[in-house]
Amino acid sequence: MPVSLPEPTPEESPALGLAPVLRPALTKEQAESTAQMLSVVSNPTRLQILSLIHHSPQGRARVVDLTTALELRQPSISHHMKVMTEAGILHREPVGREAWYSIQPDRLTAIADLLR
Repeated sequence: MPVSLPEPTPEESPALGLAPVLRPALTKEQAESTAQMLSVVSNPTRLQILSLIHHSPQGRARVVDLTTALELRQPSISHHMKVMTEAGILHREPVGREAWYSIQPDRLTAIADLLR
């Protein structure tokens, strides 16, 4: 049985010689922000760090927790944390001599989507 497709609107009809009207799904600012975030999190270690933080019971972690979980040295983890904090992906909360890191609330949905 043939499948019937909906009739094209005048905007979409090639018979009328009109190209379809394209509308961007993202604004320029949204695209730039997303591209910047993707360039920062494209590193496998950073993705693992974000996954650990996102799935931790309180949604936050310390560098010492991450070094243990990833079996990496503290300077390496600290470097990645600094890059993500400066990019606005992580929030750093000093508590005494330690710092707790969590995903910035305005980036949480985008990061959660990446980690699925």
